[in-house]
Amino acid sequence: MIDNQSASQQINAILKMNRDWRGETLSRLRTFIQKADPAVIEEVKWKKPSKPEGVPVWSHDGIICYADTLKNAVRLTFPKGVQVQDPKKLFNTRLESNTVRAIDFHEGDTFNEAALKALILDAVRLNMSK
Repeated sequence: MIDNQSASQQINAILKMNRDWRGETLSRLRTFIQKADPAVIEEVKWKKPSKPEGVPVWSHDGIICYADTLKNAVRLTFPKGVQVQDPKKLFNTRLESNTVRAIDFHEGDTFNEAALKALILDAVRLNMSK
């Protein structure tokens, strides 16, 4: 049963469920997040009947970001996104929110690695400053 598995194993199972470009994108983002912050902790949260596998979450002294696979995108959401410095304007959705910001990655998208690493590290800095 998936609940008895480690968070890493559960995320591996989520990746296998998404056998198309979304799974590949999520896998690339996961690897990138782990490299950007080697102290990151992987978790799976928010299991519910409509999403029994849950949601991959990356934390360091609090949640940095979490990922959702949508029909036409992989969404990386930063719960404290409003406070995160985004000089390269990577955030492209949830812009109306008072707290979160997110990036939707679509099929064939590449990402600015330096800018994304800066977002991740700024989110870590925010968590550690509390």
